[in-house]
Amino acid sequence: MSKKFKGIGSSEGIGIAKVFLLEKPTFEINENKITDKDAEIKKIKALFEKTTAQIMEIKDIATKKLGAEKAEVFEAHAQIVNDPEIISQIENLISSEKFNAAYAINKVFNDTHDIFANMEDEYFKQRASDINDIKTRMLANFLNVQMPDIISIKEQVIIVADDLTPSETALLDKQYVKGFLTNIGGRTSHAAIMARTMEIPAVLGLKDITKNVKNGQIIALNGKSGEVELEPSDIKEWESKLNTFLKEKEELKKYINVKAKTLDGHNVDVEANIGKPEDANNLDSYGAEGVGLFRSEFLYMENSDWPTEDEQFEAYKHVLEKQKNHLVIVRTLDIGGDKKLNYYTFDEEMNPFLGYRAIRFCLDNKEVFRTQIRALLRASVYGRLGIMFPMIATVDEFLEGKKFIETIKKELDKENIKYSNNVLIGMMVEIPSTALLADKFAQYADFFSIGTNDLVQYTFAVDRMSQKVSYLYQPNNPSLLRAVKLTIEGAKKHNKIVAMCGEMAGDIKSIPLLLGLGGHGLDAFSMTASSIPKAKKIICSLNHKDCIELANKAIECDNAQQVNDLVDKFLKERELL
Repeated sequence: MSKKFKGIGSSEGIGIAKVFLLEKPTFEINENKITDKDAEIKKIKALFEKTTAQIMEIKDIATKKLGAEKAEVFEAHAQIVNDPEIISQIENLISSEKFNAAYAINKVFNDTHDIFANMEDEYFKQRASDINDIKTRMLANFLNVQMPDIISIKEQVIIVADDLTPSETALLDKQYVKGFLTNIGGRTSHAAIMARTMEIPAVLGLKDITKNVKNGQIIALNGKSGEVELEPSDIKEWESKLNTFLKEKEELKKYINVKAKTLDGHNVDVEANIGKPEDANNLDSYGAEGVGLFRSEFLYMENSDWPTEDEQFEAYKHVLEKQKNHLVIVRTLDIGGDKKLNYYTFDEEMNPFLGYRAIRFCLDNKEVFRTQIRALLRASVYGRLGIMFPMIATVDEFLEGKKFIETIKKELDKENIKYSNNVLIGMMVEIPSTALLADKFAQYADFFSIGTNDLVQYTFAVDRMSQKVSYLYQPNNPSLLRAVKLTIEGAKKHNKIVAMCGEMAGDIKSIPLLLGLGGHGLDAFSMTASSIPKAKKIICSLNHKDCIELANKAIECDNAQQVNDLVDKFLKERELL
């Protein structure tokens, strides 16, 4: 009998195949004390070497399947295994408290996992899965427990698991694995990111799917809508969906090298959001027209200490050279809130998202800021650079940041160090006060980039990670659209560029509105690289004039549902939905 489920669509595509239930290894761990601590620590050292070697083998497999940039996650895994702080904590539990090695490994990695799992930022929250992946491998090696054998799969299956770790995902063979389903996880987990890269359909966050299926049952999934059906009542309907998806996928390829331009000639740029320098390596294969957001905080969060000026210079230079003919916008250090550093302790705050973070932290820690700005300016000669300040709330804050850049330029002049004179200085619009005063900010900023993830959060006073108030996370609500409209109008009053780098920019139900708001719309849309071809298709299939009319109607609506109904009708009439 057919049974339906609904989860988070995390990698587009239709999958129909047999269930392959992936069961995690279980470990017997106790708090038994040891007598020979030196022997136990010797075992630990051998274990770390063995685990590192395994991870590097997986990295080689992943490099062939996913490309070097996606395989770098396993380099990060190897670094975690060999992290001096983690090693020290494990050895301390063995030598000082005489715990057995399995207990020490389990405790230290569980504690590290909890730090990530309790972060509010979805990207970093999903890194907890990486920590579990490494812990499982280490314990399996230490206790001689067999790891799941994914490589041996030689028939078409859909993998069903509690979670799918990055190392497991990297071993998937898309010839046989037609999709995967998990109880936990979301769109920003490494498993989801890898699934999109490998073009394997995936639905995550299904809560208890593992308890509802058995090996060998037929199951179908829609990686876009998040729909899953066990023992489908109409298999031909699912096969029809698969054929339609494959045709659409083939059609999207023609938009990779097409300029994003509406039918009536309105040009916009469709850019990529990236987190690491290597993410810039293959942006051309998606048709990216620049980098609209380089999240520089990853350079800090993945380091064991403040990254040096030269380390940052090399990272920024790499991206600028890869995008030689396009603008690259680097967001200055956006740390604080839920984004922590293991080498700096933030004071406890009642509301850290509203506290000491981002530009507020940088302006108060000038040496940290100086290092980043020097690196950015030095790298600016290798391409077209935009420097963007996050979480700007007042004009004075922006002017202080801008003045600081001028101070650094004078330092470099004295040292005869070259930098470009055409660096753009802009800001994120993610606080309502900024949107309301956009026309004043536009007198001083070269560009705006609207960060809708936070702008929605602050506009509706909603924690976007809270399940109980998630209904308030409404990017297409008329109030949010009016804030975007104000921002666009303020920018255009002074002929300044206005872009968007939040999730809303890649949402096909928001793109028509964003093309028309304020009578002009956005100049640039920045999004996950894999979303670019579809966004280009939508843009190239619309008339700018029609989008302006749609946006004018939307801001007069009472609620988000009315707006979404308007957009659905608009897209269906044009056969885009």
